[in-house]
Formats: sequence, structure tokens, C-alpha cells
Amino acid sequence: MLALVFLAGRLMKLMLFESEYYAKKAQDLHERERDIKAARGRILDACGNVLATNQTVCTISVIHSQIEDPEAVIRALTEELGLSEETVRKRVEKRSSIERIETNVDKEIGDRIREMNLAGVKVDEDFKRWYPYGTLASKVLGFTGGDNQGIVGLEVKYEDILKGSDGKILTLTDARGVELPEAGESRLEPIAGNDLCISLDANIQKFAEQAAEKVMEKKSADRVSIIIMRPSNGEILAMVDVPEFDLNNPFELNSVDAAADTATQAESDAGQEESAGTDAAEAMTDAERQDAWNRMWRNGCINDTYEPGSTFKIITASAGLEEGVVSLTDQFSCPGYKIVEDRKIRCHKVVGHGSENFVQGAQNSCNPVFIEVGLRLGVERYYHYFEQFGLLSKTGIDLPGEAATIMHKMENMGQVELATVAFGQSFQITPIQLITTVSSLINGGRRITPHFGVEVRDNEGTLLKVLEYPEGEQILSEETSEKLRYVLEQVVDGGSGKNAYLEGYHVGGKTATSETLPRSANKYISSFIGFAPADDPQVIGLCVIHNPQGVYYGGTIAAPVIREIFSNILPYLEIEKDEMREIQDVTSDH
Repeated sequence: MLALVFLAGRLMKLMLFESEYYAKKAQDLHERERDIKAARGRILDACGNVLATNQTVCTISVIHSQIEDPEAVIRALTEELGLSEETVRKRVEKRSSIERIETNVDKEIGDRIREMNLAGVKVDEDFKRWYPYGTLASKVLGFTGGDNQGIVGLEVKYEDILKGSDGKILTLTDARGVELPEAGESRLEPIAGNDLCISLDANIQKFAEQAAEKVMEKKSADRVSIIIMRPSNGEILAMVDVPEFDLNNPFELNSVDAAADTATQAESDAGQEESAGTDAAEAMTDAERQDAWNRMWRNGCINDTYEPGSTFKIITASAGLEEGVVSLTDQFSCPGYKIVEDRKIRCHKVVGHGSENFVQGAQNSCNPVFIEVGLRLGVERYYHYFEQFGLLSKTGIDLPGEAATIMHKMENMGQVELATVAFGQSFQITPIQLITTVSSLINGGRRITPHFGVEVRDNEGTLLKVLEYPEGEQILSEETSEKLRYVLEQVVDGGSGKNAYLEGYHVGGKTATSETLPRSANKYISSFIGFAPADDPQVIGLCVIHNPQGVYYGGTIAAPVIREIFSNILPYLEIEKDEMREIQDVTSDH
């Protein structure tokens, strides 16, 4: 009787209080769960071209308890997957509920394995990211890892939009783990990710990449960065940082230099470059290889800072005109240098420009003129404009890893530092910060947020969301913005930026040539920033050439790059020529 009472009590406890626990354990014991990967959303350019999509691949797995002929399975998978027999055997013989043998297997191979009907072998369809244009905009788009999650670029920034929700396949098994065919299977269908529509235009990106590669090869430069943007709203039409890399093979080093530079750090006595990036990568340590990959994936347009040089005179001019410390007709005298405290700061023209007004000083890119404007402003007022123009904050671009401006603290900025900053030296800035700030100064004076993301749509094209960005503050008066556009048009019409002149169009811009640190290395950065039409800017472009060989002046080698790009994209964007300007051009030719 006591035994019966005890058993009844135990049974009651199991049935009433612990039933859920044991039911769950039984379910876990008899259910086999396999993921169904969700398709990742596509990335579409401004014209609807697919920049990133998916390819169907297969995941090959084995269920140990269901395998009937292990040797046949090992033989077949070794042959089809190209893996070593040792690797396949180790995974097949492992006692686990389900063991993954290989992922991202070509669909043709997966179909062949499925047709073999090998007991215990499961072939599930999966997705692999595919980039139809290969290297195009590689440092903007970024890529995904083996789990199809974004790693860099837009792929990681918009991960929550692009990723979907995985589904499940549930099957029932007996106590030995063998599937029960009469029980069938239940499926939880995956939900695909949403599409991201961006402002980048593949055609404009191609124009920019071709121009960048051309000048990089011609000048044997280390790299070239180009940004093309709409100054009115911050939409980025192209962003180039050559050399780019192959998005479909992101771990293959893209050049001999990218591989050899790191390899030689460990083998200084080798004295020879590797014949290919892959060979060099194999000769590296893990740390060296990772460093080479990071440098290859790095987007210099947003991740790296540099001394902007004379393109920064646009900021000095804007502050001076807005504050009223200089006018367009103010007269200056340039003897070839300017003495500030105990320093003799030279102009690039050693003999000097002589007497000139402010507009002519901008045309000549005269350092003493802009040093004088900076000194008239003073440290506090100049620093106030740094903050007002947004130079001391990040731009907020929708790409990860944006670097901040490296600037003197106000309390540490003396007259000499103020003088050098006024013409773009002794501090560092990113290319995206420079083009964003200049865009904001010439568009009527409203600060913009640079961006790629425009819309989110589902996989059937239905609009789900329009991406919005903060409405910027008025950082410059419209009157000063108009004066600035006039000054910069004169720079292109008859000044240092004349090589950016484009027949039939009003183009404004500014050249720059800066020396990298340490100065003793004799390495230079040549750049040009230009916009068109000058009276109503609809497109702006920045070209930065790192360490060009031979002639290195920005007006000589960078300005023609922007002119070439504008000659292609202005008609493409249906920006019409000025008929009166065309007549003037023809007249001046004669």
C-alpha cells in the first residue's frame, strides 16, 4: 500500500507539475531541426541596377544515426566537394545530431549529391552574396561573411534592413534518431530581407573609377580618391578609392603592392615582390595577412585624414566674407612670403604675386592673402566658424568608420598655427568632410548630411520607407554663398583651376597641393574640388591623388580629372550647357 501511494504521488507530480518539462525533452529528443536561410535583400543603384544580390548555393550535412553506408558517403562527398578524405571522414563519423560538411556549395554539385539518394546526407539550399559588377564601388558596398551577415560598408550599416528571418525544417525521428517518413516534416518559411535603394549611380561610378585608375597609372600614385555628390541634398553619386578589390573574392589581395608591402616587413632581406597577391598572402603571418586585408578594404574617402592644402582656403574665404573682415575688392601685396611672429611663411610663388585684390588672390591661390584673412579673423572668431561650419563634428555619413577632423585646440592655437590653418596646413580632415562642408557653403549656406541610402522596398518593389536625414542649419548667408561661388568660378575661368574649365559650362573650384608628414619624405597630395553649374550647383566633385610621381601640382594633374568626369556626367545628368557661355567660348577661341 505504501509503495502504491508513493507511485501514485510520483505519477501525479510528473503529470501535473513536470509534464511540460518532460514533453519538451521528448520533443527535443525526437525532433531534428535544420535552418532554411532567408534571402538577403538586394542593393539597387539610382537607376535600379542590381549592385548586390544572391546566388543559390547548397549546404551539405549528415545525420550520423541515419547513415547506412558510411564508406559510400565518405567516398561520394570527398569526390564531389573536393575535400580531403580525412576531413570528410572526421565529420561523417562524428556522433552528433547533425554535422555540417560544407557550405556555399555550387547548386550543380548540390543537385548531383541529392540525386545520389545517400541515406543520412542532407542537401539544403542556401544563399551566397553575389556582386554582378565585381570591383565596382567595393569600398562602399562592402561584403558579407560566411553566415551572410554584413562585414563592412553598406552591407553592415544596413544589416537590419537587408537581412531576412531564417526559416526551419522540423522532422520527427524514433529513439535511434532515424526519421519517421510517415510523420512528414513541418516547415517555417523564411522571410526575405528588404531591398536598399541607394543614390550611387553605377554609370557615374564607372566614369569616376576609370578616371581614377587612369591618373593613378599615369602618375604612379599610391592611390586616388574621388567623390561625386549632389551639393543640394548630400546624395552621393559616386565614391572611388582605387585600387578597389573584388567583392566576390574579398580575401584575395588586389595587387602586388598590397601584398608585398606587408610581406617585406617580415622578410626585409627578401628584396623581391611576389608574383601575385595570393602567393604573397600565403607567405605572410596571420597578423600580416589581416593587416593587408584591412588596408585593402579601407575606404580612404571616410576612414583616412589628410592635410587639405589650398582647397581649405574656401573655408577661410567663407568665414572672412561672412564676418566682413575682407571684401572682393580689398587690395593685398604679396612679396612671396608673410612674416607671422618669428616665422617667415612662404607663398608657392617665391617671387610673389605683387599687388592683387582678394579675387585675384584666390585665383593665384596666394598664401599671404589667406594668412592675412585668417589673422584678421583671429583665433576665437576663426574657431567659431570651424564649429559653425560643422568641421569639428563628423558628417554622419551612412558608412561605418568615419574619422574625425584632427584640429588644434583653440587654447593651443597661436598666430602661427592660425596662419598655417588659414591656407590648409598643420591639421587633417577627411575627403568626405571637405566635400560636405564646401557643398554646404556653395548651396546657399545650408549644412547637408552626405548619404547613400534613399529608400527601402520589399522584394516586389513596394515602397516601405523613405530614408530621412537631419535637416541642416543655415551655416552661411545666401549672400556670402553667392559671392563664394563667384570667386571660385573666377579660379577656374582664369586662375590656378583653369585646367578644370569646361566649354559651355560655368565651373567653379579650387586646387591644392599639400606635402605629407614628415616633410622630409618629399611626398605630396594633389587635389581639386569643383562644382557645376557655378551659379546653381547641381553636382560637386573632389579628386585626391596620393603621392604622384613627377609633376604633382593639383591644378595640373587633379583638375583635369574632374573636368574629364564632368564632361561625361553633366550631359548624362541632363545639365544643359549655357548658350551664352558657348557663344563666349567660341568668340574667345577666335
